[in-house]
Amino acid sequence: MSASWLDEIRWTEDGLAPVIAQQADTGTVLMFAWMNRESLALTAAEGYAVYWSRSRGRLWRKGEESGHRQKVIGLFLDCDEDVILLKVEQEGGIACHTGRESCFYRKLVDGQWQAVDPVLKDPATIYKKS
Repeated sequence: MSASWLDEIRWTEDGLAPVIAQQADTGTVLMFAWMNRESLALTAAEGYAVYWSRSRGRLWRKGEESGHRQKVIGLFLDCDEDVILLKVEQEGGIACHTGRESCFYRKLVDGQWQAVDPVLKDPATIYKKS
């Protein structure tokens, strides 16, 4: 496959594009992340989400530590060509490092952020430090 499709994306000055991961069957927004050309090309080629971790300064295969990979069902580009949407099957049902289904688990209630979604698995059992 030609890589010319990557040229159609309007990358930031840092060479990144924002990415929204959405559960394909329910529409639940799971997380927000970043991709560069390499991570997007790998995602398309491998069929599993590969992001660019700004904090780690490297490619990050979703689930590399937790096992909670994201199988890509569809890859979409918005009308401005600057935001990517991944429709995925979230393996293990957990996308957030806090052990929740979604990273968007806090809701503004009476002027305060409140956790409204349960922890499905203790993060200490997901991420073992060596």
